[in-house]
Amino acid sequence: MSKPLDDTPGLLRSAVGGLPRPFWALWSGTLVNRLGTMVMPFTGVYLTQARGMSVAAAGLVMAVFGAGSLLSQLLAGVLADRIGRRVTLAGSMVATAATMLALGYSTSLFAVTAAMFVLGLVIDAYRPASNALVADLVSPAERPRAYGLLFWAINLGYAVGMTAGGWLAGVGFLWLFWIDAVSCVAFAVLVWRAVPETRPAGREARGGFGPVLRDRVMMGFTLTVLGNTFMYAQTVTMLPVAMTKVVGLPTGQFGLVMALNGVLIVLVQPLVSSRLGRFDASRALALGLAVMGAGFALTAFVTSAAGLAATIVVWTAGEIVTAGLAGTIVASLAPAHLRGRYSGVYGFAWSAASVLAPLTGGALLAAGPEALWFTVGGVGVASAAGMLALGPAIRRRAATGLAEPATLSTA
Repeated sequence: MSKPLDDTPGLLRSAVGGLPRPFWALWSGTLVNRLGTMVMPFTGVYLTQARGMSVAAAGLVMAVFGAGSLLSQLLAGVLADRIGRRVTLAGSMVATAATMLALGYSTSLFAVTAAMFVLGLVIDAYRPASNALVADLVSPAERPRAYGLLFWAINLGYAVGMTAGGWLAGVGFLWLFWIDAVSCVAFAVLVWRAVPETRPAGREARGGFGPVLRDRVMMGFTLTVLGNTFMYAQTVTMLPVAMTKVVGLPTGQFGLVMALNGVLIVLVQPLVSSRLGRFDASRALALGLAVMGAGFALTAFVTSAAGLAATIVVWTAGEIVTAGLAGTIVASLAPAHLRGRYSGVYGFAWSAASVLAPLTGGALLAAGPEALWFTVGGVGVASAAGMLALGPAIRRRAATGLAEPATLSTA
């Protein structure tokens, strides 16, 4: 592993010290990329307002994006194990930049739909590679903090990107696509120049997903996490549509209120993460899922920006509790030479939510806000119960130390 930053002084060192330099390059690239992530939170608004689609049609187009993402996670998981984490991440970011611009300039329904499918195929391909990189670079004891710091960077960028994106959408949606594309290229360049290849040398990386699919603990965990991803996917699929078209909030106001999510995480998570780390990961994750479910259920009663802000506070509290826990659990379950595949299967839950959220969310929203948000809340409670049931098995697996330390490839 790379030499840690041992010269970080005082309290700052306790929060961010002791992590290898390549991790900070990955962290910095993630932050830059999230600062420019403006398209996806406003995709529903873009399709319904700029392209004149109905809510149902927009939901179907976003589901096509999710279908591409489903393939992306499995493919990227294999690539991260076979050809390397760095090239998979950097290549996916370059491809994402090109596809963003293609989508921004598409006008026909066919072109928009095709671009959304390709975007789904490439935009999430970074997930397995990024998760595997953290597991490769960081010791097991430090992984919760490392994954939490990535979560913090994502939300710091989200707070800025959502605010700017909301206002820029009012000026012209094309700005969002260009800024997003530039941030993707910047991420690719930074990773390529500053992050070494960490794919373990001397281990067989061929084959498919058989070992992962036979891992009952991992598969059960992935199914449970699907509930979390289904809830969170509503924030970039049906929540913008519900707030702008049903409640009637202007896009700028909606973006400003949604930035509260990122602001709260940026301010609060560093203060509580060390305390939350003392609790069992599966129990803490279950608590966070339940709180998120309650927050989304309360969205059924929102009629104003202030009401939306109140619900955001609730489900953001749940996010803060869960920060870094899912990635840590996956890393503890996966053998080093299969971390890409394990991360790909975990990422598959996020992709599945990209399909399920707009398809079911669009139909439920058409039936009424109560139908949508009470269902989402119920999913959160069910996921929390599933996490509690899996807890003993996860604790036993983590105690065995199945996931061995990575040996960096010299290829």
